[in-house]
Amino acid sequence: MLALKPINLTKLHSPLFGCMPIFTLCLVLISFVGNLSSLHCKPMISLGVDFLEQRKFDLLKGKRVGLLTHPAGRNSSGKSTVVVFNDSPHVNLVALFGPEHGIYGDEKASVPVEDKIDHRTGLPVYSLYGKYRKPSKSMLSNLDCLVVDLQDVGVRCYTYISCMKYVMESCFAEGVEVVILDRPNPLGGVKVAGPMIDLEWISYVGAFPIPFVHGLTIAEIALWAKKTRGVLNVDDHVRKRGKLSIVPMMGWSREMTWPQTGLDWFPTSPNIPHLDAVAGYPMTGLGAQLGKFKHGIGTEHPFRFLSYEGKSAQELKKALDQSGLDGLNFRIKKLKTSSGDYLSGVYVVITDWKKWSPTKLAFVMMQLTALWEKTNPFLSAKKSDVTLFNKHVGSSDWWNYLVNAGKDVRIDPFIKTWKEESAEFSNSVSRYRLY
Repeated sequence: MLALKPINLTKLHSPLFGCMPIFTLCLVLISFVGNLSSLHCKPMISLGVDFLEQRKFDLLKGKRVGLLTHPAGRNSSGKSTVVVFNDSPHVNLVALFGPEHGIYGDEKASVPVEDKIDHRTGLPVYSLYGKYRKPSKSMLSNLDCLVVDLQDVGVRCYTYISCMKYVMESCFAEGVEVVILDRPNPLGGVKVAGPMIDLEWISYVGAFPIPFVHGLTIAEIALWAKKTRGVLNVDDHVRKRGKLSIVPMMGWSREMTWPQTGLDWFPTSPNIPHLDAVAGYPMTGLGAQLGKFKHGIGTEHPFRFLSYEGKSAQELKKALDQSGLDGLNFRIKKLKTSSGDYLSGVYVVITDWKKWSPTKLAFVMMQLTALWEKTNPFLSAKKSDVTLFNKHVGSSDWWNYLVNAGKDVRIDPFIKTWKEESAEFSNSVSRYRLY
C-alpha cells in the first residue's frame, strides 16, 4: 500500500489545501491505487497535473492561465499538458511559455529560442530562453496565474529550475499567481551530493544555492525559495506577498527510482533522451568541461560513454577500476558517433544504486585529466572556459586546488567536505519536503 507523508498544510498557503477533508479523501484514493498496483496496473503514482485534472482544475477556475512547459510535461497517460489544458472546458489557457530547448524540446543547449505561435492551439509561445529569461510585464499583463509543469532531472545546473526561479520572481513582482505541478525527481529524493555553489558563481546554470545533486522535487524547491529569505532575487515584501500554489503528486516517495513510478520517460532535452542519460548527467557532465575527456554526446549513450584522447579504452577502464568508485562498473564498447565514425571507450554501468555516488566520477575524471595531460589544462584554460567551469561546479576552493595541485590532485578531502555540506543542506530544507 502506498502512503503519503503528512503535510503541514499551513506551510503551503494554497487554496488547493484549504479543506482538510478533501486532502484526507486524496489519501484514501492513494491507498486504493496502492491496492491496484498488486494487479500490475500502471502508473503507480499520480502527477501534479493528474491531481489537478481529477479536481476538475478548480484551482484555475475563472482565471486567465499561462503555462510554462515542454515535451516532457505530460500527464501519467502520456498526454501533453498543453493538450490537457487546451481541451478542458474548465481551463482558460491564453498563453504558453517555453524554457531552454523550447516548448517542443528540439532546440540545442545554450541556443536562444524565438517566440512563436503554437501549431496545436494557435496560442502565443513566449520564449524564456531568448531575448528574455524572465517573463516581461507585457507577457504577464493578461494572466492571473502562470502554471509551471517542467520535468527536472535533479541537478543544479539543469536550467528548468532556474527558469522556474525567474518566473517566480517576475510573477511575484507583478502580482501573478504561480502554480507548480509537481513531478518526481528522477534521481529520487534521498541522494544529495556534490559541491554547494559559491555566491559569486550564481548564474542561470546555477541559480539556487543548493548542492549539485539536490534531492528535491521542483515544487519543494519552489516552496523552499518562497519561504526562505534571500533565495529569490526580489525584495522581501515582494517574496512574502507573492502567491505560490502547489499541486502535489500522490503516491510518490523519496526512495522511489523512476521505474518504480510506472511512468514512461520522455526526453527532457536532446541529450537526455532516456534514463541512462539522466543518471549519467551528474556523473560525467562536470568531468568533461575541461581537458580531453568526452562523455558520449553524439553517441547512443550521452553522458554514459567515456573516452579520452590519447588513451585506449583498456587504459581508461583500468584507471577507472582503480579509482574506488563504489556501485559502478566499466565496460569497453565501440560506438558509432553522429559523424559516422567509430569510437572506443567505456560504458558506465551502475551496479548498486544505494552505493552509487552521483557526482564522484566527474571529479575522478578531473583528477585523471590533471594526471595525464602534459601541461595543467586548468591552469592554461581560457578565462571564458574558467568562468563557465566554475558556474557549473560552483566551488572556488576546488578550482584553486586544481590550478595549484598539478598532477597531485586528491579528491577525497573535498568529497568528504561536500558530503557534510550536503547533509547540512538536507537538514535545513527538511521542513519543505512534501513527501
